[in-house]
Amino acid sequence: MTRADSPDMSAFPRIVDVGLCGMLVTFSDVLTDGANSAALAFRAAVEALGLDGVSETSTSLTSTFVTYDPLLLARDALRARLQELTEDRVWSAAPLPTNRVLWTIPAVFGGEEAGPQLEEAARLAGVSPDVAVAELCAKPLRVMTLGFAPGQPYLGSLPKNWDIPRQSGLTKRVPIGAITVAIRQIVLFSTSTPTGWRQVGKCGFHAFRPNAPEPFALKPGDEIRFRSVSAQDFANLQAGDQSGDGGAIREGLG
Repeated sequence: MTRADSPDMSAFPRIVDVGLCGMLVTFSDVLTDGANSAALAFRAAVEALGLDGVSETSTSLTSTFVTYDPLLLARDALRARLQELTEDRVWSAAPLPTNRVLWTIPAVFGGEEAGPQLEEAARLAGVSPDVAVAELCAKPLRVMTLGFAPGQPYLGSLPKNWDIPRQSGLTKRVPIGAITVAIRQIVLFSTSTPTGWRQVGKCGFHAFRPNAPEPFALKPGDEIRFRSVSAQDFANLQAGDQSGDGGAIREGLG
């Protein structure tokens, strides 16, 4: 999905059928912070309605997806209710869901193992590596959506100078906890996998914990702030850690 600072919003929100038992409510065809917050807030509002027949809700970067049982809830009735809800308020300005979490995560940036493409990414962003790290750690970033791999967060938004492209080729594999950047977002890798995003750092936080009661450590709307530490401090934090938090501090956001 592309980004835009001033997209044409006249065609949105838009409701479309998906398959036999799904409806997609889209707030923009380009990624903005407002469109993402609209999708998150709208999903929470749909769940609060408690409609009989709605079986599941989820969000992408700019949309809310609703699945339903057509034997319990007629398509036209659901569409009418969703349409009414879209007109209820300005969703881009609606409060984010409650019970969100802020994670402050120690990370090491740069170096052949932890961040082999930091200098390249910094050059594309028009800053030095030191300034790049400062910008990547400057403020909490929202978990805009989970995707691609189990529990894997897309974090945003970074400053405009970080609207850098993906690579033209693939890195054969990045490790769990890899911090990668492109198109004003960070992806924190929950599994070890190939990627077209540039790896600038690494943390010990495991977003996917298959043996835990809650396998996904994050949910859309949570926030992450990275804290730059030295390679030695990072190693000390990881030594003996079996929680999957990697030295991260967890705080409630209300």
